[in-house]
Amino acid sequence: MEDILSAGPIVSVRSIVNDTTGSLGRKFSFFIQFLIIVSLISFSFSTLPNLTARTKTILYYVEVFSIVIFTLEYLLRIISSENRLKFVFSFYGIIDLLAILPFYFSAGLDLRAIRAFRLLRLIRIFKLIRYSSAIDRFHRALIIVKEEMILFGFASVVLLYLSAVGIYYFESQAQPEQFKSVFHCLWWSVTTLTTVGYGDMYPVTAGGRLFTFFVLIIGLGIVAVPAGLVASALSKARESE
Repeated sequence: MEDILSAGPIVSVRSIVNDTTGSLGRKFSFFIQFLIIVSLISFSFSTLPNLTARTKTILYYVEVFSIVIFTLEYLLRIISSENRLKFVFSFYGIIDLLAILPFYFSAGLDLRAIRAFRLLRLIRIFKLIRYSSAIDRFHRALIIVKEEMILFGFASVVLLYLSAVGIYYFESQAQPEQFKSVFHCLWWSVTTLTTVGYGDMYPVTAGGRLFTFFVLIIGLGIVAVPAGLVASALSKARESE
């Protein structure tokens, strides 16, 4: 810690904000990821009908607290970046900005759902995890594709949540009984992205149907990608024997 502080405040902030190999960096990263999840859950609860005034107040304060922390984190990342302009226009920089900007400008477009993309930063921490060596072929195959599967798993969760949010905005007014909230829409997301399609929940608006078309196209990839990755890895494991 003394070495970090002696190197200067900017280096100290950079080691905490951007470096997940250190103890403080890991704790900071996990705290931000936890707060992102809390804010997403809070946002999802805010879409539930018939909320009491007390519940709405609590959810509002949770949102305010999250925005304050995310804003401070965004500013710290800019200050500690070696190339500040590059960070501002990077993927994560734009996502970080869009996640907090509408709150300050009271924009009609709610972009809180895109915070789910910020969970992709957690992938870097998984590099610290050590997996035991495998004996059987299938275990070796999973080791070969573990990074791809972790990335794919996070991307699938993000797409699942975003598709629920999207169909909620398209269909909640036309079908308030079916698409009551984001939580109710998650079932539609699961059945649509997995291309099961039970038919118990389906869009009736033009925008909802167009949105469903794109979700179905993405769902075909979600089903095919992991099967292809594992099959390829199994082939490599068999060749290594």
